[in-house]
Amino acid sequence: MSVLEKVRPAPQQPAATAREPRITDENGRRIRVWELVLRYLLLLGVLALTVGPFLWQLSTSLKGPTEDIFSSPPRFLPSDPTPHNYERVAETIPVWDYALNSLKVALANVVTNCVGAALAGYALARLRYRGRRVATLVFILTMLVPVEGIIIAQFTTMRELGLNNTLIGVLLPGCVSALNVLLMRNAFLNLPYEIEEAAYVDGANVWQRFLRIALPAVKGTLAVVAIFAFMGAWDDFLWPLIVLSDPANFTLTIGLNYLHGTFANDERLVAAGTIIAVAPLIVLFACLQRYFFRGVGEGAVKG
Repeated sequence: MSVLEKVRPAPQQPAATAREPRITDENGRRIRVWELVLRYLLLLGVLALTVGPFLWQLSTSLKGPTEDIFSSPPRFLPSDPTPHNYERVAETIPVWDYALNSLKVALANVVTNCVGAALAGYALARLRYRGRRVATLVFILTMLVPVEGIIIAQFTTMRELGLNNTLIGVLLPGCVSALNVLLMRNAFLNLPYEIEEAAYVDGANVWQRFLRIALPAVKGTLAVVAIFAFMGAWDDFLWPLIVLSDPANFTLTIGLNYLHGTFANDERLVAAGTIIAVAPLIVLFACLQRYFFRGVGEGAVKG
């Protein structure tokens, strides 16, 4: 090897180009740009379909009598927002009395579902007795029966009990939901059984194990049951319409039906009544959303 070859510097390597940031999903798989754009477009489409009608109703409820609500192109923002439509709803029907009746039924439904579903779910998940699997199957089959198929039998039963045209008659058929029972059962099944075995060795009876160990560990699922029970009772329309005949006992959904019949052409009034009915549900979910998502995870693993 010659001297020149010995002293010749080694060829320089090209500088490494900066790596582009990689976008990956939860499994570590790389996501292409067009896939990411498509996902966001789909999310925006779903958001428009779900939130869009509510925003339109809110905008309509705040528009004055001189503002066109069917303008082309449509305008979401009212030019001169006014709460006058909400005042007109209260002047047209006793909306706050109807809301109070709905609140009574909804709160009672929450209590009965939380207590009944927790007790039944714990019995299906933890207690050992003959027919436990059959009882679970009965709850599952109950969910497959349409409400319209048994509503005549429910009405006849309420009439025989003398509960027609009462708020108790509205409450009783839905006081314990099969879906809520199965949610609580799955939540209790996900708890480690060794903790209850240790409590049993220490002398704790069934009620002590249920109240002090199992129930505090499934607060998230209990919040889910409470939300489902409140929403179901608050939004129910068909059953209160059948069982109630006295306007003094009408729930909010039945009372707002008068706005559609008497003021069918006044969309502003109907929109204001709709917002009054939906607002409590939004507030409830906003307060309990962290418990809701945690509770869905509690009862979603074991079946």
